[in-house]
Amino acid sequence: MIKPISELARRLGHDFSDASLFELALTHRSCGKRNNERLEFLGDSILNFVIAEALYAKFPAAREGQMSRLRARLVKGETLSEIARELGIGDYLRLGSGELKSGGFRRDSILADAVEAIIGAIYLDTDMDRVRPFILGWFQGRLDSLDLNESLKDSKTRLQEFLQSRRESLPKYELLSVEGEAHAQTFHIRCDVAMLNEPTEGVGNSRRQAEQEAARAALESLNLSGEKS
Repeated sequence: MIKPISELARRLGHDFSDASLFELALTHRSCGKRNNERLEFLGDSILNFVIAEALYAKFPAAREGQMSRLRARLVKGETLSEIARELGIGDYLRLGSGELKSGGFRRDSILADAVEAIIGAIYLDTDMDRVRPFILGWFQGRLDSLDLNESLKDSKTRLQEFLQSRRESLPKYELLSVEGEAHAQTFHIRCDVAMLNEPTEGVGNSRRQAEQEAARAALESLNLSGEKS
């Protein structure tokens, strides 16, 4: 049973003047022609601008290429789906029967698109000055953890490139378990690396995040956690 969207509005902290905008933002294209794709397009542009603005202010000495890579890391689908799960958006999505049966409310791409559509809806319901704090609030922890001196390549990429450079077989990732309700699942992943005697494990709110954590643990075991790519 789909929960009333007023609950999610209260959780987000925004009282929509036009509630139909919010309902549209949560309506997937599997429901028909009236869906959130246009809002998603708008929200994507707003999100990229707000994050670019935040990076420009945070890193006054950063070059254009550095900021572009950091922005791409922050606004990628994996990050957006994590935010969607943190907000519990999956419980409020309007999906067609096919997507409902296949568990679309858990799918990363659908969750990520909904976040962008919600951004677009809040913007149309208010203005840029009102939507900016919502975006920054959702991303603040991730923005605070950024470091220009840190490798811009993710752990899985670094691990794969290291093993390839030594002509070793690529790591193998195995899903060990999935725990929790649909809107707040926890994934446990094992990573097997031929160069290590023991596999490493990772835990995350998505399979991808858990794989990244397992890869990071493998890099640490290989004494590569501080190596720059």
